[in-house]
Amino acid sequence: MKHVIHADNSEFFRKQMKTWLSETGLEHESFASGQEAVDAVADGRAAFVITGMELCDMGGEELIKRLMVLPQKPPVLVVTSNEDPQQHERLYALGVKAIILKSGEWKAELSKVIC
Repeated sequence: MKHVIHADNSEFFRKQMKTWLSETGLEHESFASGQEAVDAVADGRAAFVITGMELCDMGGEELIKRLMVLPQKPPVLVVTSNEDPQQHERLYALGVKAIILKSGEWKAELSKVIC
């Protein structure tokens, strides 16, 4: 079974993601803290990381940078409300696999990538 790490400062969105991940049958852990997400990824079980751009202790770009230096670099997916094309370019340059907008059909888009 695939194990997903989700990091986002929004408790509301973490609950939505948790519900969806459970419905899809994926194991998951959810964190408000980027450092806790990095620590969880470092254990080597994560098949994917889903992150927002704001965490309680760092920004999403910082989290992505920290993940990309780990030996276990799982694919990173960003779910965001930010539509800034310059930010999206920076994220893809960091190694992000997909950027999915919260305002769109994020569940369907994530399904295409994860399931």
